[in-house]
Amino acid sequence: MKNNNYPKSKKIEHTDLYFGQEIKDPYIWLENNNSKETKEWIKEQNIFSFDYLNKISYRDNIKDALTEMFNFKKEGTPWKYAGKYFIYKNNGLQDQWVLYVKDDLDAPERILIDPNTLSEDGSISLGSISMSKDGKYISYKLSTDGSDWNEIHVKTIDGKKLPDIIKWVKSSGVSWYKDGFFYSRYDEPKESVLSQKNENNKVYYHKLGTKQEEDILIYEDKEKTLQKFSAWVPDNEKYLVLTIAEGMSGNMVLIHSLDKLVDTFTIVVDNCETDNLLIENIGDDFYMLTNNDAPNWKVVKFNAKSPEISFEDVILEKEDTLQSISLIGEKIIAEYLHNASSKLSVYSRDGQYENDIPLPSLGTVGTISGNMDSNEMFYSFESFSSPSSIFHVDVSTLEQKLYKQPNLAFKPSNYISEQVFYPSKDKTMIPMFIIYKEGMKKDGNNPLLLYGYGGFNYNMTPLFSINRMLFLENGGIYVTPNLRGGGEFGEKWHQAGTKLQKQNVFDDFIAAAEYLIKEKYTSPKKLAIQGGSNGGLLVGACINQRPDLFKVALPAVGVMDMLKYHKFTIGYRWTTDYGSSDNEEEFKYLLNYSPLHNVKEGVNYPATLITTGDHDDRVVPAHSFKFTAEMQSKQSGNNPILIRIETMAGHGGGNSLSKVIEELADQWAFTFHNLGISYTNPITNETFKNELEE
Repeated sequence: MKNNNYPKSKKIEHTDLYFGQEIKDPYIWLENNNSKETKEWIKEQNIFSFDYLNKISYRDNIKDALTEMFNFKKEGTPWKYAGKYFIYKNNGLQDQWVLYVKDDLDAPERILIDPNTLSEDGSISLGSISMSKDGKYISYKLSTDGSDWNEIHVKTIDGKKLPDIIKWVKSSGVSWYKDGFFYSRYDEPKESVLSQKNENNKVYYHKLGTKQEEDILIYEDKEKTLQKFSAWVPDNEKYLVLTIAEGMSGNMVLIHSLDKLVDTFTIVVDNCETDNLLIENIGDDFYMLTNNDAPNWKVVKFNAKSPEISFEDVILEKEDTLQSISLIGEKIIAEYLHNASSKLSVYSRDGQYENDIPLPSLGTVGTISGNMDSNEMFYSFESFSSPSSIFHVDVSTLEQKLYKQPNLAFKPSNYISEQVFYPSKDKTMIPMFIIYKEGMKKDGNNPLLLYGYGGFNYNMTPLFSINRMLFLENGGIYVTPNLRGGGEFGEKWHQAGTKLQKQNVFDDFIAAAEYLIKEKYTSPKKLAIQGGSNGGLLVGACINQRPDLFKVALPAVGVMDMLKYHKFTIGYRWTTDYGSSDNEEEFKYLLNYSPLHNVKEGVNYPATLITTGDHDDRVVPAHSFKFTAEMQSKQSGNNPILIRIETMAGHGGGNSLSKVIEELADQWAFTFHNLGISYTNPITNETFKNELEE
């Protein structure tokens, strides 16, 4: 596909000045996604891309197979609150999950909130919920078209909708107190709702039955306008807890006694240099998870009534990374990561180790639910080859039983999961999971998908994916390495992939590909790479640095303009991982790997399918738009450079299942075709040749 066949992306004369250095930005006009020009560009790019995708002979069959594979009943982990059980379910192909409630585990259930009834196309999704302490009311967040903007609505627990609506909420919890709740919000954007920088976060209290304009302002900081606030009231309603964050890691903690009228907060943690998560309080004692002087995390507690706040160690830091704690019955349930797989340990309230809860295999514990007034606990567990199942545990005896297990409409083959350690460029040993169908031969001819993230303390642990089965059933190998920048091995591992050490992440990913080729799992002509958001940045940077190493690239909603990312929506919060072009040293480092600024003329880049949503208000689509235009203008050779722009869709979360399946089908069709492999429907066993139809 010659580069002169691509839709026209005009260039304009525009430069930005950074510390005396001029940087060209010829596609800056694509930052305005509401302009007529940009909308026309989106339309032309989609026509071009879908014309290519429509010609892949087995594309529609892949979509049909995925639809059938997704069609099985799914359930989330139940939790008990105020005497009732709550659970999320999906009957198989519902666009959005539905919230149910029942009086007892064995009692009939009824629908409490069904977002599928709120739109004809499944574009409204249900976000986090919160129950009032007396169990009478439930607040719930709704989002449209995958936006990060939410509205808070309220119902009675018997299903009556209240008129209360709270707008301009983004990544805020809701915490009930008496006849209302605390929440945080931004001011209504005066410019673009989708791209304007979100500043001046504030905490409010809303009283039921009143208008939002009457809400009481609880906390703001007019000098530090980029801070993000979260408010929480524990169940005993004695304290208001306020956390203050300036980025994606590190936070301050303040508490306020709700029995006092004076509006003062006691400082618990006075800086954002460490992460500090308050978990629960008993009387005036608070339990807190922290990585202060403990890169692998530990548990401390403090007394809010003490004249001076001091911390007492409860569970000391260990070699394994502590992920979470839950106070259930009289116990502390601690979830650890051991070599990127979950481990559950039981401690007494004073931190004495008692036992482990046996897990089915190497895998990942998802949601844990339980309360201090009961010994009943639920947790979900999944692995690369087993979908999420729910287990029911009595924490006093550690007796457990399988509560729910999905019955897949598609029965997968036997898969093998192995974990290897390989050396990165600086000889650091990086763990990596490799999953393949039984009988795979190491002859260098296997199609392989290498998926990565490497950032923001996010863990890449064994997770089940029904759509991935399509690839594995066709002889594919799925691989995910635990790159630095993640949190699998604590804060030191995270920091080793941030700011002026971000290149470590790219080196780890490239070294993973080199190892897989050396060990004959695959070859460059059979190797595809994929990542989303920060993982999209990873893919973009790696195809610039080693275009010879990969055949297919699938960057999704990627952060591609590293010089300007912090100027849109909440991008400034990512400076804790990336650094900022406002700092001269960090500017030079960012410029050296920024995907947009390192595309070279005359290079034969891998076949690339860039995906984004035109309503992405987290990583604004301009990142992908500008990167596409730059790649198309400089690509040499016949590998296609395409962008698939989902309309009326955001960063990915909350998108309807029907849209998700359509996008997955296009990604797989593109990957299969450009890896040069035929496709066999895993349900019907029908085989299709790899060809482009006229």
